[in-house]
Amino acid sequence: MHTVGPLASPQLAQTHGSVFTVWLGSTPIVVLSGFQAVKEALVSNSEQFSGRPLTPFFQDLFGEKGVICSNGHTWRQQRRFCLMTLRELGLGKQMLELQLQNEAAELAKVFHQEQGKAFNPQVHIVRSTTRIIGALVFGHHFLSEEPFFLEIIQAINLGLAFVSTTWRRLYDVFPWAFRYLSGPHQKIFQCHEAVRGYVHHEIIRHKLRAAEAPKDFISCYLSQITKAMDDPVSTFNEENLIQVVIDLFLGGTDTTATTLHWALIYLVHHRAIQERVQQELDEVLGTAQTVCYEDRERLPYTRAVLHEVQRLSSVVAVGAVRQCVTSTWMHGYYVPKGTIILPNLASVLYDPEYWESPHQFNPGHFLDKDGNFMANEAFLPFSAGHRVCPGEQLARMELFLMFATLLRTFRFHLPEGSQDLGLEYVFGGTLQPQPQKICAVLRLSSFSPREK
Repeated sequence: MHTVGPLASPQLAQTHGSVFTVWLGSTPIVVLSGFQAVKEALVSNSEQFSGRPLTPFFQDLFGEKGVICSNGHTWRQQRRFCLMTLRELGLGKQMLELQLQNEAAELAKVFHQEQGKAFNPQVHIVRSTTRIIGALVFGHHFLSEEPFFLEIIQAINLGLAFVSTTWRRLYDVFPWAFRYLSGPHQKIFQCHEAVRGYVHHEIIRHKLRAAEAPKDFISCYLSQITKAMDDPVSTFNEENLIQVVIDLFLGGTDTTATTLHWALIYLVHHRAIQERVQQELDEVLGTAQTVCYEDRERLPYTRAVLHEVQRLSSVVAVGAVRQCVTSTWMHGYYVPKGTIILPNLASVLYDPEYWESPHQFNPGHFLDKDGNFMANEAFLPFSAGHRVCPGEQLARMELFLMFATLLRTFRFHLPEGSQDLGLEYVFGGTLQPQPQKICAVLRLSSFSPREK
């Protein structure tokens, strides 16, 4: 069984219902379990539950800037711009798809360099997803050893790991003391300042070539600052730009990388499913040089397997907290303004009312009786409503192109002498696989990674 922690436990919902309150110190938090309760809050009452409460730690780290930690007018304006700009930069278009195909080929090339020996794929995958966001934001391709590239990865890893620690909880209880005390929290602030400094440096570089047509996120944002100069309620400024860039890295690297890592582990664990995916890829794609995103329509089983990875791994687990911005009724309960809401996304992805075998890896959850791909309304790995992940489409493209490219190129199996892989998660902000090694053996020479 693949478990996702105490809040995903069906026993809590069975005992207390699909809506219940837990107390963190003196703060009540309303937990929503199961698809119907989560849907009613995040979709039917999306506007009412669009707030984002900030603890002292996140207030001190990020402030109410950017997209993830902002509210009200700032959040609406920044989020709308992010969605529009990501579309303009190529979501669903050939230019971005080519970048993703190249990154998938580069990842396969790095795997190939392991020469079939046991290795932990996590580092390689994280570097790939980070380079993709970097190219969108800065407009250039990072080299793996560039200082900022390593700094942003370290900052994300440290930050996600710190979120679940006692230190972070103590900071939120005694912020007035922890702001001056030494400890791991100070390292988080140092990394954050280093990343902010690099983004600020990139902004200056972009200003020096302002005459060029905008081709990346920073260029587009700087152009928007100029356009909105006479708007008295504009929130477009360099402080928000820096935080939005950081938000894009936070939201677009670890979750995608962790999901792809789980995909490889599940397919090592389920060899027959891996072989069936590879058979479908071979039959449908033949000797085509690259995988295209539109190929997913002809690859129902591959697509179903990838969806099942997202469902069962549930890397975001309980979802980001929300706050009720106006008093409302929800699921038969009166919810006062200011109430903190925790949508248990894992309980949706494991809801037995919508999944035949919720705790088993079963691609059939996304296939009809004729083997065609079948969507399921309870599939909400990116959350839902007004706060749904703005990078959802990018993540879908990344996952499919990288997954299909890797499975087409390699056969993944256990290292010699290993009995099995651990399927228990490690909680580090997201639900990550345990550090463990696998082997990637080249399948056919005609599918060898392209030389650069």
